[in-house]
Formats: sequence, structure tokens, C-alpha cells
Amino acid sequence: MNATVARLTVRGLLGRRRALLLLVLPLVLVGMAAVVRLVAGADDGTAVGLVGGFGLGTIVPLVALLAGTGSIGPEIDDGSIVYLLSKPISRFTILVSKLATAVVVALGFGALPVGAAMLVLAQSPGALVVPYLVGAAAACTAYAALFLCLAVVTRNAVIVGLLYAIVWETTVAGFVPGAQNLSVRQWSLGLTEAMLGADADRFGVAAAVAASTGGALLAVLTVAATYYGARRLETLPLTSAE
Repeated sequence: MNATVARLTVRGLLGRRRALLLLVLPLVLVGMAAVVRLVAGADDGTAVGLVGGFGLGTIVPLVALLAGTGSIGPEIDDGSIVYLLSKPISRFTILVSKLATAVVVALGFGALPVGAAMLVLAQSPGALVVPYLVGAAAACTAYAALFLCLAVVTRNAVIVGLLYAIVWETTVAGFVPGAQNLSVRQWSLGLTEAMLGADADRFGVAAAVAASTGGALLAVLTVAATYYGARRLETLPLTSAE
């Protein structure tokens, strides 16, 4: 972890138009929860449907996409990454520093709003907020690692990430039973279900995978994406053309 790299990454993430999107997305989620609360009142089933579906399935991956790709993608695109790569800092340290920053940003703009939306809409927030916060935090970490790796691998990371988040996580994995086993949302939801324990059935929370499997797959994805991203970063030549 390098504090200077992390500070520069934060400045890049929060000092551009990307920061507006990072702010709008959680506001949409919390705003929807507030509107539903005003219209229909507090309800656990509605909260689980909105936060577990729209929050974990759409807002969290989109926030992590902005944080993950934005932490290094623009520097690669404009060639300014060469100045950082030429410093006496290992490229693994650079990638891990950027990943840590992206995760913190994703947690702040993705996981915390999930908890806030649940707090606003749920009738039993004491039982639901923490499990959903944990699930969202795990998803944010895995997504950020995946999208950061994509940003190193391809300049079309945002497009690829959007296709993954919208087509796969929101559409395919949301409705096709077999595909749910390969969904980050379902993996994180497994953690949420395990934390709810016996209350999971009462709240209608059911993940496609067990918590042990989901947790292991989230860890594998995070480590694998970080390792592969660091290896690919090592192959980037010190030329402005890259």
C-alpha cells in the first residue's frame, strides 16, 4: 500500500464528472426507498426486494464499476500512467493501492447507501441492515477488483463492465436459475442469508449458493483479479502510447 498513490487515486476519482455519477447512483437508491416508504409505508418484503434486487443487483456493481475503472483507466488512456510506473514503486504495490482506494470509494457510495435504504424502508431494520451491509461490502470488494483488472486489460473496460453488470448480473443471473451460481450478487447474498439465520425465510431472503461457497468464490475472484491485474500492469511498457 502506497499512501501517495492512494491519495492521487482519490483525487482522480472524486475530482471529475465521475464523482457526480458516484453521488447520483446512491441517491437514486435511497430516494426510491424514501418514496416507497412515504407511499406504502415500511415493509420488510418490499425492502428486501428493492435493496436486494435493485441495490445489490444494479447500484452496487455500477458504483464499483465507476470506482474500479476510474482508479486507473483514465491514466492508462491519457498516457499519464507512465509517470507513475517510472517511479521506484513496484507495480503490484501500485495496483493494490489503487484497489484499496477503489474499494473504500465503492463501500462509501455503494455499500453504505444499501444499508441506508434498508434503514429507511424496512419495518425491521435492526435485523436487516447489518446483513445487507456485509453482503454489499463483500460485493463491492469483489466487483472493484474485477473492474480494476478489466481497466488494466482493456481500454473498453467501462463498456465490458456495463455489459456484465446490466446483462449478466441484472438480467441473466436475475432470472436464469443456473446462471445464478456464477453471480457475484448471489455470492454476496449468501453471506446475507447466513447472517439472517432462521429469519431468512421470514424475510424471503434466499441465495442460490451457500454462504461458505459464496464467500470462497468472492475471495477467489478478488485475489485472482488482483493478481492478474498486477501481472498485466507489469507488462505495460513505459511509453505514452500506452
